[in-house]
Amino acid sequence: MDIQALTTVIEQADTYKRYGKVIRIVGLMIESLGPAANIGEVCLIHSDTPLQQPILSEVVGFNNEKVILMPYTEVNEIGPGCLVESTRKPLTIKVGRSLIGHTVDALGNKLDQTNLPKGLKKVATDQAPPNPMIRPPIDEPIQVGVKAIDALLTVGKGQRVGIFAGSGVGKSTLLGMIARNSEADVNVIALIGERGREVREFIENDLGEEGLKKSVIVVATSDQPALMRMKGAYTATAISEYFRNLGLNVNLMMDSVTRVAMAQREIGLAIGEPPTTKGYTPSVFAILPKLLERTGTNEYGTITAFYTVLVDGDDMNEPIADAVRGILDGHFVLDRSLAEIGQFPAINVLKSVSRVMNQIVDEDHLTAAKSIRNLMAVYEENSELINIGAYKHGTNTNIDESIVYYPIIQEFLRQGTTETEKFHESVDKMQKILLSGGGS
Repeated sequence: MDIQALTTVIEQADTYKRYGKVIRIVGLMIESLGPAANIGEVCLIHSDTPLQQPILSEVVGFNNEKVILMPYTEVNEIGPGCLVESTRKPLTIKVGRSLIGHTVDALGNKLDQTNLPKGLKKVATDQAPPNPMIRPPIDEPIQVGVKAIDALLTVGKGQRVGIFAGSGVGKSTLLGMIARNSEADVNVIALIGERGREVREFIENDLGEEGLKKSVIVVATSDQPALMRMKGAYTATAISEYFRNLGLNVNLMMDSVTRVAMAQREIGLAIGEPPTTKGYTPSVFAILPKLLERTGTNEYGTITAFYTVLVDGDDMNEPIADAVRGILDGHFVLDRSLAEIGQFPAINVLKSVSRVMNQIVDEDHLTAAKSIRNLMAVYEENSELINIGAYKHGTNTNIDESIVYYPIIQEFLRQGTTETEKFHESVDKMQKILLSGGGS
């Protein structure tokens, strides 16, 4: 036993408990006189009601000498004069390999109310992004298992991608396909602000038993307080970072980052921040890069991240979509018009981009992908003339060629939710389309 180490721990131990008392509650905000605490510290609010469990809350701001707290759970049986106890610590969660296959809430507790597995390690939910100078470059592709992505929008290990779509266009289904078919070692799936009924539907229908075997799911439903929804994103990212530091290739899938931003807006407005762009507070645009930059590569492993962005009224230029697109390494746009004609996944290849594809695929793959995109672009540009019969065959050889190839390309881009495709198979099929000269 190291006596010196034990002596140091004893000397540094804080033997004081720090208390304050609740003086005001307005909406999401609890104001207390004391205790001495810092931003981000967890506090316990003790109710006067016997047998009532203390309510976990976090210090989110200060107003003169008063401490502004926000609860992680619903506030019941709390009133003026209730004791507020500082824990002197930020929020931590327990994580380890034995957590794989389980579903937890934003505080890291099992959602089915059973005990956590043994052998887990405590980690802080809020951590700094890796130093940019020690981030290895993204230099190899990762199999996603979706033909349209692997062939035409290749994703690299450690890339961060946004999936932009309106409601009901197939975001959850696409995430489920990626979770089942990807060659990543572990999936961490964050369901933030989802309807309660959709959680089991996603796990049982979209993810399935096969996907669950290598996944950790973090859930913060829409009925929970804003701080829980916000922390759900931080918890999922911290779990991903833990597995990355073990040297694994991790997939982080967050549905959706828009609801994370909405939760932060609620917090910001409650503590008195001014609403700026479309009602979003300045803190929203400050936390987004901090959260999204935590994923990617580090010296041990990779986190390949897929963030869904819910675009109101299919407006791809709304504030959150615009901010996220500027931070990430690519974006996939799910098009409602494609979903309406039964093409799934409804990825609009021409509006989507992978910013690292050029560096991670070989010349043949890149040439074939550019040719396919060019054929699609020519057809799209002249689709109105073609559809109303105003285009006369033989007028333009490029248009003639695109008309021949278009139905074959569309068939290639369709994929059933249970279909699995290996990376090299998707690339081979794409190259064969061009070699066939448009023949079947």
